[in-house]
Amino acid sequence: MAVADTTNPAPSMQRGIGSLGTAARVAVGILLLSTVAWGHVRGDFHPAQWALGLLGFPAVVLAGQWLRARRTPTRLRATGPAAHVLNLLVPVALYLTEATSDATLVFYSASMLLAVVRGYAGCEVLAVPNWLLGRDDQIGCAVFLPIDHLERRQAPPPAGPARP
Repeated sequence: MAVADTTNPAPSMQRGIGSLGTAARVAVGILLLSTVAWGHVRGDFHPAQWALGLLGFPAVVLAGQWLRARRTPTRLRATGPAAHVLNLLVPVALYLTEATSDATLVFYSASMLLAVVRGYAGCEVLAVPNWLLGRDDQIGCAVFLPIDHLERRQAPPPAGPARP
């Protein structure tokens, strides 16, 4: 379930992912994108799938996040078990639907690559709206959670205030 965070919704300037999270997102993003590209090069090119994946899906998620932020300006933190399961079921359902399968892979891969560029450790689904809206909303991401969790545990603690 979503838990409202009363802290500032704006993202910090610090990278949220380490080198392992970055490498994993790049590898998966390129793999998914190249799979679609290779299928379209070898078979029929479907520009509607690319448009839906690069423009349509991001626009829908952006509109949803924009409306949510107008109604509830606090940071979204839907990172519990239900959010993780839902965030696995939605892309699987979209992928298993013939009309949106390639668009789903294009959307997720492009979002992963944007997350890498921005250093965003949250779920790639929110990479575009968080970037464009200047937010740091979070939803469960079972795919990269283990890697991100491992990197957070191994990271040195943030420097606290200096003591006299």
